[in-house]
Amino acid sequence: MKTQSSSSPFTKNQSARPQPSNDAATGLLAFITRLHFYVGLFVGPFIFIAALTGTLYVLTPKVEQQLYQQELTTPSRGTFHPLAEQIRAARESLPQDLQLKAVRPSVGQGYTTRVMFIDPDLYGYESQTVFVDPVTLDVRGKLASYGTSGILPLRIKLDYLHQNLLLGSWGRYYSELAASWLWIAAAGGLVLWWTSRRRYQRANQRNDFIRQRRRHVQAGLVIVLGIFFISATGLTWSKWAGSNIAEWRRAIGWVTPSVSRDLPGVGLSADSGGEDHSHAHAAHQPEPLQTLSPNRLSDTQFDEVLLTARNAGIDAAKLEIVPSKSADKAWLVREIDRSWPTQVDSVAVDARRMVVTSRADFADFPLIAKLIRWGIDAHMGVLFGLPNQLLLGAFGLTLCMMVVWGYRMWWKRRPPAGAPVRTLLQTWLAMPSFYRGVTVVVAVLLGLGMPVMGISLLFFIGVDTLRWWRAKQMRRASAVSL
Repeated sequence: MKTQSSSSPFTKNQSARPQPSNDAATGLLAFITRLHFYVGLFVGPFIFIAALTGTLYVLTPKVEQQLYQQELTTPSRGTFHPLAEQIRAARESLPQDLQLKAVRPSVGQGYTTRVMFIDPDLYGYESQTVFVDPVTLDVRGKLASYGTSGILPLRIKLDYLHQNLLLGSWGRYYSELAASWLWIAAAGGLVLWWTSRRRYQRANQRNDFIRQRRRHVQAGLVIVLGIFFISATGLTWSKWAGSNIAEWRRAIGWVTPSVSRDLPGVGLSADSGGEDHSHAHAAHQPEPLQTLSPNRLSDTQFDEVLLTARNAGIDAAKLEIVPSKSADKAWLVREIDRSWPTQVDSVAVDARRMVVTSRADFADFPLIAKLIRWGIDAHMGVLFGLPNQLLLGAFGLTLCMMVVWGYRMWWKRRPPAGAPVRTLLQTWLAMPSFYRGVTVVVAVLLGLGMPVMGISLLFFIGVDTLRWWRAKQMRRASAVSL
């Protein structure tokens, strides 16, 4: 396909007045070229920061394990104390009485148990975590932990840096901006490469601009599938686009199954309900409802709840026990091993009768729900462990270099002072009316689905309008002086 050199953002001569194109494809290509340039110029720094901080996050699990070895491991070997005693040791180590949030039992000899508390002095969903030696009941340390992965202070900071630049909820707009435009930039780059590949093959390969472009293009072709993957999975965590994606998934039934913690027939006798008693203890009678309250009385039930869950098939080494917060709610026992093979089964346990009232098994998840689970875990670098982390690290560094090479390309071909103004609006006006209408419809739909992208597009248009107006004023002034 033939292209016009005037459509390139790096050409030095172009009329300030839009010229309608007789070639619809050429006009569209000029628009894509200019949009790709704008995304690189304005969004490139945010993409660079997101890629760099994400790379730091995925490459530091081993660093974290070494840094917090004192808390995570223990030299003790022997018989484990009951969870109730481990929780009591954790409580006694705290300067104040905190509400128990969850317990993650030791995964085996040499590893500590995590007893997690809700601490109002911590940020967001962080937990005050006490690391208890299950053999000696010694407290190995106290640290903040966060998320299902249970990351500790070092990676919590890196995670927040990646999410929001340590700016809180306002900072999340930066990462959503990067994720929203990343896939659009990749799609536009593919079009530009395909339509100009022959022309640049004949170009002087010793030219510095050509070398930078070749590196930019080759790197992009290598990681293009990863760009679409990272952008899509990243958007699921974003504030605005993520909410729209969640609503869309619910509308079409792509919802990940989860257990219900509602207890049917609370207050009735054990025999009056229709629950499955296959995992109950034969002689176990209903206990007073106050044992389910979030105080120390419920600590004694952790061992029995865990046994009930084990009997129900919860067999992963990594799991979490979450007590109920009220008498009408069940306890939650869930597997949290998101490596391969994935173990994320979960059950709800009625702690009055020690029966499973609800369950969600990963093997029974719809294929889409499994793919979503695997996609998110791969994005975080936990699905395949170290190979996953190294692959993401290479991807992130390559993406950073692509941004650098893109800026070097622009610097080499930047317009000289006084050159005619080139704008996105000009290329849009030069397209046939049908194409202009299609681009408007697509922009509106994408803007509604990804509001941060839509607002930033309005910013692009605002910059365009301002530059067009200033160029018009300068032409008028020049005409008057003549």
